[in-house]
This record gives sequence, C-alpha cells and structure tokens, in this order.
Amino acid sequence: MKAAIIGYGKMGREIEKILVERGHDVALVIDTGNTAELDAAHLAGLDVAIEFTTPATAYANIRTCLEAGTAVVSGTTGWTGRLPELQELCRERGGAMFYASNYCLGVNLLFRLNRELASMIQRLGAAYDVRIGEVHHTQKKDAPSGTAITLAEGVLDNLASKTSWVNYAPGIEDAANRVGDPADATPRQIVIESVREGSVPGIHSVCYQSEDDCLELRHTIRNRRTLALGAVVAAEFLCGKRGVYGMDDLMQ
Repeated sequence: MKAAIIGYGKMGREIEKILVERGHDVALVIDTGNTAELDAAHLAGLDVAIEFTTPATAYANIRTCLEAGTAVVSGTTGWTGRLPELQELCRERGGAMFYASNYCLGVNLLFRLNRELASMIQRLGAAYDVRIGEVHHTQKKDAPSGTAITLAEGVLDNLASKTSWVNYAPGIEDAANRVGDPADATPRQIVIESVREGSVPGIHSVCYQSEDDCLELRHTIRNRRTLALGAVVAAEFLCGKRGVYGMDDLMQ
C-alpha cells in the first residue's frame, strides 16, 4: 500500500512507524512546511491518504484528496459539521472515505455499549440523568472531543429524555455549545465536561445517574499508538473500495 500522511505531528509520526512496520510505503508526507504539495500531481498513484491535522484545515485536505481520486482516512475532530458535504462529494465522485472520531478499538466498543445501555434504559422507562466527561492533553485545543460528541449522539439517538448536549469547558477557548455552569443545563440536555491537563492521551466516561444508583462506562487510552494502529488498519480496509465508511463497518 502506497500511503500519504497529511499532518506530521505526534499522530502522524506514530502512523508512519506503523505503516513501515506493516510493510507499507510512505510515499508522501504533508505538514505545515509543504502544504502546497497536497495536490493531484503529488497524490497520483497513491492508494490512500491518512489525515490527522486541525479543524481549520481538515475539510480542505479531505476535499483535495477526494477531488484527486485518492481514498482518504481522517481522524481530525472539531470540524464535522461539514462532514456530510464531503461524504456526498465522495459518493458523487465514486471515491472512498473513512471517518471516525476515534480509531481505538476499545473506544468503539464503548460506543456500542453506550448505545445499548441508553436503549435499555429507554425500554425500561427508567429515570436517569446522563453526564459525559473527557480529559485530554493540553495541546488539544478544541472541545468537546469528537469521541465525547459521538457518545452524546449515541445517547440522543436512543434515550428520548435527552434532546441535545452542552459543553462545560473552563479555560478552553475553542469550546462548542458552551455552558457557564453545569447547573445551567436543562434536564433534557447532556452535559459534557471537558478538561485539558498534562499529556493525557484520552479519558472518556459516561455516567447514568438516578436517585438510587449510578452506572458508569469508562475508557482510558494509555498511548497514541492504539489510535495510529486503528487508522492504519482503516486505511488497509479502505484500499480498493468505494463509498463512505466508519468504524462500525470495520468492526463487522
């Protein structure tokens, strides 16, 4: 597999190591110093591009790949309000695109468990409030994390008592749907609390609380390698395919 890496930070370097370990060819690396090389000419002949950059650049990066006919795997979060546009473009062009907010296998098991738990609570008619927490390293500027949003969406899709989410993120400038205090949220809103500290790769929790008990799902990433490995496996899965894919497709 001939691959491009778009974004050569810590994740990009981990992805490069795993690509090489698995016998793949890293044919193109794009970072801030050579963004002009992300074009059809440099992407020609490549099987896939793996994109981990920033919310401000992800849309244009992925669009460039799709317009060049290059399959693309992306894990950039904080921009996905425009994701449906690119998915539609992918279908129109007969291209291939894989997006996930988190490439860790354990996190994706967490997504499934969370959806099933919310569905069970709905069927039982039980009265539970839901709080989501996420902790990441201080270099992650956007909030809430894409993983936390996916967890919230899993609740919203399966639990009728909740209709939206808000973000309590003290000290984080780029927080979306910000609320000043968790107490300001309405009973129909899910509070996502975002914390940035140290070099934490990622901790996510979902807590279902009633007057009588608390059910908590929790996942801790120990290192970035698990995320990079998942992205490379997704790229291997995507090669030779057409269409729009995500982790549920990979895990079937």
